[in-house]
Amino acid sequence: MSSPARAGGAPEDQAEADVEEETGRGTWRHAAFHVATTIATPAAYAPLPFAVASLGWPLGVCSLVIGTLVTWCSSLVVASLWRWNGEKHTNYRLLAESIFGPWGYWYVSFFQQVASVGNNIAIQIAAGSSLKAVYKHYHTADDGAMTLQQFILVFGALELLLSQLPDIHSLRWVNAICTASTVGFAGTTIGVTIYDGYRIERTGISYSLQGSTATKIFRAFNALGTIAFSFGDAMLPEIQSTVREPVRANMYKGVSSAYTIIVVSYWTLAFSGYWAFGSQVQPYILSSLTAPRWATVMANLFAVIQIAGCFQIYCRPTFAHFEERVQAKKNRSCRSCLCRLTYTSAYMAMITLVSAAMPFFGDFVSVCGAVGFTPLDFVLPALALLKTRTMPDNPGLQCAVKMISAAVAILFSIIGALACIGAIRSIALDVKTYKFFHDM
Repeated sequence: MSSPARAGGAPEDQAEADVEEETGRGTWRHAAFHVATTIATPAAYAPLPFAVASLGWPLGVCSLVIGTLVTWCSSLVVASLWRWNGEKHTNYRLLAESIFGPWGYWYVSFFQQVASVGNNIAIQIAAGSSLKAVYKHYHTADDGAMTLQQFILVFGALELLLSQLPDIHSLRWVNAICTASTVGFAGTTIGVTIYDGYRIERTGISYSLQGSTATKIFRAFNALGTIAFSFGDAMLPEIQSTVREPVRANMYKGVSSAYTIIVVSYWTLAFSGYWAFGSQVQPYILSSLTAPRWATVMANLFAVIQIAGCFQIYCRPTFAHFEERVQAKKNRSCRSCLCRLTYTSAYMAMITLVSAAMPFFGDFVSVCGAVGFTPLDFVLPALALLKTRTMPDNPGLQCAVKMISAAVAILFSIIGALACIGAIRSIALDVKTYKFFHDM
């Protein structure tokens, strides 16, 4: 009879001694680049002050801190299961199938696709908005000559070009630049936010929740989805498959390094943005910034560079899923240049069309966080911990871990449902207010 620890996969050093197989080529630094690029995007940073404003100081601060702690622990749990049952799992779908059976595979397949597609729509809108902001800075005389939709199309063409790179590991230097841009974006935006906050007449800043009781409630639901989106990482096993031995130790180090960047920058921007602009802060924080204009332009450029890498990470599950299906049906490789160009073009056309038709950045952030990231980043890791029984030896600690895991799974299932309701309501209101292809 094997022990629970052994049943959940041998310790890493034993597994490495017993099973010699080819592993990834990336270091823990590459893992940190990928994780930071995947999570800490301008589209994740930018709506945080608005989310805190929708919840108010006490609930906003608590939600952000809890979201940080839960997703960091969840990431470590997922990373610890990379060789569950003695097998290396190269993607989230196969890991879930190994733990939960066939339903786990289809559960992850569905929510990962929702998270990936929804995230790419949201960040393409954000990239288009940032490109338009830079354009308006240098073309104030002909304001409106180029629309948001045209900039979304330009960004889509850039992403189609990057989509021809074969895999995540081939993006390592792109994502190193993107991680530097993340730090640059956060530092510039935080600096300008604080600068503007001191320039504004403080007596005119209100921190009270706006609107009717129903509006306040639905905005709070929406904010919870936004916070879930901000910590979204539906790609951890895919990233881990690119890491060299010792995989688990390198991934722990990479995740923790990425979260160090995330914690410092997220919390600082969320709280400084709400402090500076109060209840009037915009869903995309860069839209609230006024001076100095050159710094705002620089923040927008950092945003576009970072989003370019993040987009590529999130389109990979869709590409991989397509390749698997074609190979299964035709029993041939789908990695030829022409084949790749065909399906990447179809994907980019779909994402660009939806982004241009409905450029409601905040709404897509919320619905993506509620429907895509909450099930994968909050609920599933807690259920996996209960299912695999990879618990501490101490009975007291075992009981505590089980209770916390069950509470997290139940609580965030409820939060995901409420956030989804809030996000769908916001999209319905925006569709009534704006026409399709509206130049936001």
